[in-house]
Amino acid sequence: MPVKKTAPDFILIFSTLLLLAIGLIMVYSASAIWANYKFADSFFFAKRQLLFAGLGFAAMFMVMNIDYWVIKKWAKPLLIICFILLVAVLIPGIGMERNGSQSWIGVGAFSIQPSEFIKLAMIAFLAKFLSEHQRYITTVKKGLFPTLGLVFLAFGMIMLQPDLGTGTVMVGTCVIMIFIAGARIAHFVVLGFLGITGFVALVISAPYRIARITSFLDPWQDPQNTGFQIIQSLYAIGPGGLFGLGLGESRQKFFYLPEPQTDFIFAILAEELGFIGGSLVLLLFALLLWRGIRIALGAPDLFGSFLAVGIISMIAIQVMINIGVVTGLMPVTGITLPFLSYGGSSLTLMLMAIGILLNISRYSKI
Repeated sequence: MPVKKTAPDFILIFSTLLLLAIGLIMVYSASAIWANYKFADSFFFAKRQLLFAGLGFAAMFMVMNIDYWVIKKWAKPLLIICFILLVAVLIPGIGMERNGSQSWIGVGAFSIQPSEFIKLAMIAFLAKFLSEHQRYITTVKKGLFPTLGLVFLAFGMIMLQPDLGTGTVMVGTCVIMIFIAGARIAHFVVLGFLGITGFVALVISAPYRIARITSFLDPWQDPQNTGFQIIQSLYAIGPGGLFGLGLGESRQKFFYLPEPQTDFIFAILAEELGFIGGSLVLLLFALLLWRGIRIALGAPDLFGSFLAVGIISMIAIQVMINIGVVTGLMPVTGITLPFLSYGGSSLTLMLMAIGILLNISRYSKI
């Protein structure tokens, strides 16, 4: 185990903090009208996002200075705690329902979303398991079945809320980690077939999911209902042009695009800051992902490498899904854009994850 500690990756810190700053500005710009209408305070969402950004930054700084090997020791207890919270959120009187999904635990307006935190807990536990049992990953009984069994148990509990978006990100992240660990391609072909079958079954089992698929293919088929969000999002992106309408000048945030500070914040950003602003954000994400990949490649041990791969995969999948939804390339699902979308649990989790990456970078060989 290496003992020499160096400075953290400052490029990763820079890209994270710049994304966070852009996110805080855009949360205020996107939410001011809605917040003033609903709460008589145009800064309502911005102040809460700033609070969670402060808490998340403190968590990032703390985690950055705690050797990541500590996470390996606590990976199993943390995962158990997250499973307990996933059960608790389903209990009437404990779990809180919002927008048809019972995914929160909390008091009043302040709450946490356990399904967000189990993503990071699962990454930590899987990194520990794969680093200790990598030689078994090519086998079904000792490698593939235990890992995927645990992942799909968590996915099933998340779907009871239901929260298909978060569950999809978690499963996708874990599958990438297992693939990187050396699982057989033949196993993935079988799993891919089963995954597609299961996904189709999930879509068919819920009429609103079928509606999302059909609205994705042709949003104008039902422009006032299932196609509404996609159409309004495209109405925001289109007029943005090259330079945008100007910061704070969005038209779609005037009650056209529902709660624009959350999943569709990139549409408001593109409307106000144009192609240049949107491209800058995507370049910052690309910079962040590049540094994450370098950290994973230079990690001093398998646990650190798998942990970094899991974190960077989670961020990459969320960015791709969110941007895909906002631009009409994917069906609508409730996935936030990391560091930009309003949401305390998501923001805190992402900053903690970056803190872990920064700690691994302090021991990186690259």
